[in-house]
Amino acid sequence: MYLDNEDFLSWMEKLNKKLTTIGGDLKAVIATGEAFTNDDKLLDNQDLAFLLKVSYRTLQRYRDSGQLRYFLVRRKTFYRMADIKDFIQSYASKNEVVMFNKSIEDGKTLK
Repeated sequence: MYLDNEDFLSWMEKLNKKLTTIGGDLKAVIATGEAFTNDDKLLDNQDLAFLLKVSYRTLQRYRDSGQLRYFLVRRKTFYRMADIKDFIQSYASKNEVVMFNKSIEDGKTLK
């Protein structure tokens, strides 16, 4: 394959713009120390089982029944914090919701 100088320079300019954008995003993440908002944070089975004080099998039952939203990445199950909050508010008592929100505020979940 042969590229003339104009095509090569155009391609390099596009690449440079993209890398500059990515670099700016990385600087922002490093400066704030946070890559995700609280609702976008991810928990795996172990983290969620510990947080909810349930077994892995119970989490499986919640997933199978459609009560708890999840997604798979290379056969590993993950849960978004926003989906966990929705699940808690839908199926837990008011007192349990308050306790869950307090534990999140106190930083008992992964950062």
